[in-house]
Amino acid sequence: MPKFCANLTMLWNELDFMDRFAAAAKAGFIGVEYLFPYDYDKNRLADELKKHKLAQVLHNLPAGNWAKGERGIGCHPDRVGEFQDGVGKAIEYATALGCRQLNCLVGIAPAGVAPEKLRETFVSNLRFAAGKLKQAGIKLLIEPVNTRDIPGFFLCRTRQALEIMAEVGSPNLWLQYDIYHMQVMEGDLARTIEANLQRIAHLQLADNPGRNEPGTGEISYPFLFRFIDQLGYDGWVGCEYKPRTTTLEGLRWASHYLQPLKEKAL
Repeated sequence: MPKFCANLTMLWNELDFMDRFAAAAKAGFIGVEYLFPYDYDKNRLADELKKHKLAQVLHNLPAGNWAKGERGIGCHPDRVGEFQDGVGKAIEYATALGCRQLNCLVGIAPAGVAPEKLRETFVSNLRFAAGKLKQAGIKLLIEPVNTRDIPGFFLCRTRQALEIMAEVGSPNLWLQYDIYHMQVMEGDLARTIEANLQRIAHLQLADNPGRNEPGTGEISYPFLFRFIDQLGYDGWVGCEYKPRTTTLEGLRWASHYLQPLKEKAL
């Protein structure tokens, strides 16, 4: 049975962020993820996780100025120092939260920079981050993102990600496969997951179109859940979607998955 974690950036937006941990636990989740922890005291976050018996599954490396539209700086040649400082900060938070994997958002390609230079910068940054995270016992992940939602995002296809991973050459670099993003960009979900299962450390989901909960769009999630079980995938699946109405109403699809997970954790 898939092991789901709640994305607290996307779910329970009707609540203050710090109240979303309790809501996730009450709904039956035993793990959480979110974009960034850096606006909050890491000890307070750790207390919420412990209080509600939740695992911190994933968060991202610092990704520039999110409020101003930046979506990562991993490929920006003029911000390598900032990227490296962010790796250190991310390790501090991940260590405090017991988080064993961090995602690196490559970012939107800056204007006027050759694609070859962007790739060279990204590869170099990944080598640096993969080494530092390995020393801390943390996996480094990269995630292709669709260019309809984020025009110009540099990493946008599975093959591109795998080629970059091969060039980096680190055993501590893994693929974060977002089902929604890759349905938009390339489809062929089941075969792609099967072909690359050994390099996938984390899955995320949303339906398409709309990026809403499973069952609202074209993706056959009951089939995919059975399929990844048959493949033996034992990682987490992050629920990174926008509830069509309320979060709880949107979680009806997951009720028969979450209760067994909670019972097993108890």
